Amino acid sequence: VVAIFLVGAVGAGVFAFNLASSFNSKSQKLEQAFPAETARPAEAENGASNLLLLGSDSRAAALGSAEVGESSDQRSDTMMWVHIPADHKNIYMMSVMRDTWIDIPGKGEAKINAALANGGVPLVVQTLEGLFGVRIDHVAGMDFAGFEALTDALGGVEIDVPYEFKSFHMPGKTFAKGKQLMDGATALAYVRERYAFPDGDYQRVKNQQAFLKAVMSKMLTAGTLSNPVTINDIVTKFSPFVSVDKSLDAGAVAALGVQLKD
Repeated sequence: VVAIFLVGAVGAGVFAFNLASSFNSKSQKLEQAFPAETARPAEAENGASNLLLLGSDSRAAALGSAEVGESSDQRSDTMMWVHIPADHKNIYMMSVMRDTWIDIPGKGEAKINAALANGGVPLVVQTLEGLFGVRIDHVAGMDFAGFEALTDALGGVEIDVPYEFKSFHMPGKTFAKGKQLMDGATALAYVRERYAFPDGDYQRVKNQQAFLKAVMSKMLTAGTLSNPVTINDIVTKFSPFVSVDKSLDAGAVAALGVQLKD
């Protein structure tokens, strides 16, 4: 019995080590994701934390030139602020509208999604920290290919479509009203759509939020979490398309997961 227990423990340890190594080696690291410390709000003293999620339409690796404050041809059309309060009982997510007209530090007035193009990831962080007066602790960016890979690794996600519309990004596709299982390509077309809606980007961010809820609902199930093949598939396929600040490694992700276990 002891031998079986030890073999199981060693196997679990090796599996966890391989997952961590896969994430750390395959994901892109943003060595300089934050602005100068003198221009930033103070760290939270109560243990709360804030994460910034950025969506890009090019490979995550392309954020490499943008991270050091150089100009690029990228615009962060998807921005989500994730807040984890000190008690870790809930996770709050807020979409930042890409067309928000704002004063970008050192660049003047422009749409907020232009910050990435004008000054890279550090300028995006500085702009949002200045807007809300709160410090961002971590940054993660994902491109469209990673979006598809995550969805397919989960075996698709079920989304409740609020009303029927024809897709601009997937010609010939009509999204029917109601719940439907979407693979990566279909889900991507769904969350990118804005031309089909009278309120454009407002409905798009609602759809993006619905997708993230569907992903979390699918991932936080016994069938997913207890299946090492599925977990390995998710990490292996998803990691190459993710850019994270250098402090957000596998250890930090695992620690956050433990804190949020309830």
